[in-house]
Amino acid sequence: MNYHFNRLDFIHLCRCRYATRSFIRKWVRVDPDLKKIYQISSSELSQIIRIPQKKAQLLLKDLHNLQRKQKILEESRAFHIITIVDEYYPVMLNTIKDAPLVLYGAGNVDLLTKQPALSVIGTRNPSKEAFEKLALAITPIIDSKWVIVSGMARGVDSMAHRLTLQRQGNTIAVLGSGFHSVYPREHQKLYQEMVKKGLVLSEYPPDTPPQKYHFPERNRIISGLAMGTLVIEAMKKSGTMITVDQALDQGRDVFAVPGNPLIKQCTGCNEIIQNGAKLIQSAEDIYTEWNYYFQKFNK
Repeated sequence: MNYHFNRLDFIHLCRCRYATRSFIRKWVRVDPDLKKIYQISSSELSQIIRIPQKKAQLLLKDLHNLQRKQKILEESRAFHIITIVDEYYPVMLNTIKDAPLVLYGAGNVDLLTKQPALSVIGTRNPSKEAFEKLALAITPIIDSKWVIVSGMARGVDSMAHRLTLQRQGNTIAVLGSGFHSVYPREHQKLYQEMVKKGLVLSEYPPDTPPQKYHFPERNRIISGLAMGTLVIEAMKKSGTMITVDQALDQGRDVFAVPGNPLIKQCTGCNEIIQNGAKLIQSAEDIYTEWNYYFQKFNK
């Protein structure tokens, strides 16, 4: 379907209470230029999309709040705001189920157009060997200017970003909060460095505090931005394994570094290798899998 809506109207709608991604996708099918929604009553909206009238009232109240729209304009001067129909919206991400409708970016937005990209994830409580595993697996990939995508969490995620920044590589962090509430708080300095030398992304508006459910939700973006996901260390039941499931659901490759079965941080990796993930002993194993892309992007 061709959409002809005003970008600001679309972003504003995405910020309204009860305007879920599912609701918005349904609504733009019946109102592709977003004109009708500004003219109808809450009872009409409730009947068309089948949401409770009280929710429809709150949604329309937010939609007619001009201060909210002004706030978006102010934020657009400080950050990149990218909608799903914009040129800079990542092609890879647009192929996943329930792709984010709006992304907020701080830093080098050109990284969204670069491939190959590899998501690198792992436990928040890495073993003593984790950094050596990480460096062995991705240093040549960083130096080849592939984009390293991760979640800026404690542990493996932040290690991946820092290693990439140290080697002047390309890296994208996907947050589970808005930019004014960086989580964890001790990564504020890393956030600032990422903004200067890489890119920080979030589907949450800048003033959104972190919520527990945000993190599994944002993981679909981490896996969706890349052609494959590399797991350095993971326990069997963890947020890392949720990202692995999402990568598989998105049809992405999954790679894992094996480890000592006596170390709990390695049990998840060993399990997904057992279930079919490609065992990675060095970056060469990923190059072998993606040989065509490696040759194409690194001539």
